[in-house]
Amino acid sequence: MPKTIYLDNAATTKLKPEVLDAMMPYLTERYGNPSSIHSFGAECNAACEDARKKIAALINAKDNEIYFTSGGSESDNWAIKSVAYMKKSKGKHIITSAVEHHAVMETCEFLARDGYEVTFVGVDDKGIIKMDELRAAIRPDTILISVIYANNEIGTIQPIKEIGEIARSKGILFHTDAVQAFGHIPIDVEKENIDLMSASSHKIHGPKGVGMLYMKNTVKLTPMIHGGPHERKRRAGTLNVPGIVGFGKAAELSQRAMKEGIVEMTEMRNYLIDRILKEIPHSRLNGDRERRLPGNANISFRYIEGESMLMLVDMKGIAASTGSACASGSLDPSHVLLAIGLPHEIAHGSIRMTLSEFTTKEELDYTVEALKEVVARLRSMSPLYEDAVKKKEV
Repeated sequence: MPKTIYLDNAATTKLKPEVLDAMMPYLTERYGNPSSIHSFGAECNAACEDARKKIAALINAKDNEIYFTSGGSESDNWAIKSVAYMKKSKGKHIITSAVEHHAVMETCEFLARDGYEVTFVGVDDKGIIKMDELRAAIRPDTILISVIYANNEIGTIQPIKEIGEIARSKGILFHTDAVQAFGHIPIDVEKENIDLMSASSHKIHGPKGVGMLYMKNTVKLTPMIHGGPHERKRRAGTLNVPGIVGFGKAAELSQRAMKEGIVEMTEMRNYLIDRILKEIPHSRLNGDRERRLPGNANISFRYIEGESMLMLVDMKGIAASTGSACASGSLDPSHVLLAIGLPHEIAHGSIRMTLSEFTTKEELDYTVEALKEVVARLRSMSPLYEDAVKKKEV
């Protein structure tokens, strides 16, 4: 087995060799500023526009609806804050879900402190937004609905098209954080009634530090970053040419391989999930079994603590992540796992494993065997497990 088995692709992905090859000229001899009018600049500007076309093609958008940013968090902030400030004369009510990424949650909470009212719509036990609750939350002063496309922790895919239809019928702008979904599953911004969408390069084997905001041409957001006339006067700052070129190449590769990739990845994911649920007692899958990202497996194990499990599997050469926020200094488990109804003690014992096209079946077999050993070891030291044994609950 390799020294490290990387199963944390929802956090970031390995840069593909083809992407690095595409970037290298713009890190070396093609170093012009794309805003410059000389040939150095024109060459780099053309490369950025080519990348813009490739990214737009992946989601059925127009080239001039793609705006480059530093990543998903900036795109989320730009979309939500700009809509809030532009539309405040109409109203100050925003609707989002209880399972958003922190970039959306924190932005909405910031606006709430600034006098806006935010409704966090609940989800069911699979993580799917409660549509009746969403409809009921809409008010005359609602200016924005922002719902994550696919959850970053449990992989559940939301009914985006239906949400978009509701928003459009009410004249409300609709934003989706598609950072986890972009390049992994088909997205059509026109058919799905999306006005604003965030995505990031490093989730699809592109470079870190570059992302995009899709902005429908009928939506005219004000800049969040002021300065020069870059990005059609909507986002100031010299473009990250090597990053944008890499992002474009990664998008092109994703589009080319998506259909077959979904089938292969889903089979691998199901193989991992089925083995764990069958061979490790008191384990459960978090998120919807069918409506989930192809490479996402989020599993809870009763009677253990997720951070300890993560450290022990890391010692065995497996890189994964946990739904628990303990590593950030909080004693609370993931807000996503709590939102789907898990009690604290079960939510704390969760691990997220996310695959890529580089993941092999042999690596998954090794991972399952390692998990069996780690879970058994932690339960042997757990007072909760000992108590459950005495009560004949296990």
